[in-house]
Amino acid sequence: MAQRTELPPARGSLDGEVPGGGDRRQGLAFVVPALLLITVFLILPALWTLYLGLTDYRLTGVQAAHPKVVGTANYTHALGDKDFRDALGRTLLFVLGSAVIGQNVLGFVLAWALRSARRWARALVETLVLLAWILPGVVVAWLWIAFLKDQGGTLDAILHTPGRDWWFDHPMGSLIVFNVWRGTAFSMMLFTAALSSVPPSQLESARLAGASGWQQLRDVVLPGIRGHILTNTLLISLWTFNDFTPYLITKGEPHGASAVLPVYIYLTALPGERLGFASAISLIMLVINLLLALAYIRILRRRA
Repeated sequence: MAQRTELPPARGSLDGEVPGGGDRRQGLAFVVPALLLITVFLILPALWTLYLGLTDYRLTGVQAAHPKVVGTANYTHALGDKDFRDALGRTLLFVLGSAVIGQNVLGFVLAWALRSARRWARALVETLVLLAWILPGVVVAWLWIAFLKDQGGTLDAILHTPGRDWWFDHPMGSLIVFNVWRGTAFSMMLFTAALSSVPPSQLESARLAGASGWQQLRDVVLPGIRGHILTNTLLISLWTFNDFTPYLITKGEPHGASAVLPVYIYLTALPGERLGFASAISLIMLVINLLLALAYIRILRRRA
């Protein structure tokens, strides 16, 4: 009579354990701390900001002790407020001039020019460009204040225009130039990596076919890296849209002429003490960011 062979018990079946239960518990042990951090530093502040945007909360006075729910009054007030529309217009100009055009174009030009540069020249340019990017924002702000200030400024000394206040005369133009100088490094590195992915054989074939340098760039290079261009534009646009560094340089002066949206929200919330109104503007700003991101993603998918 053949002996009956017993199979060993399945792993995890002893003591009522569910197979894979230990792995799930270990996974939760790694995930829970991250979820707690996200909840404490992202979700709860976002919900608190949403609540404040529905109230007339202020830092002082009766509204600080007993805020009232005003519904969508803050949002309708913001959309009809001239100061908010002006700040939004300055922000869009800041993004268009310094990110979409400035950093994109200068970053690509540097990446294209450095392909054929000598090694020492490439290392020197990359170091100088990266140095502007990695310096702390406070340090960069003070460097540009010293460069453009009206009394003893470096630019006035170079141009022999003592007493010329560039920040006061051209606040947004100065901020755009500052942000292009500071943020071009990321675009340069991204485009350098993108250009290295273009097959040299395609460029050589175009050259042998009689294509000029501009035609090679237009018909071979740009179509090959259009995904990188859109990705870079999305990232630097969102970073610039939310950049608070202009406050360190101009504090929104003169008379609010350089107050982009992040600066305008800060001036409304703290010096202005209108926390409820500022929270409503913050949510509107978040919606604008989402719309920009969705627009770029849709274009990227359409081009893919």
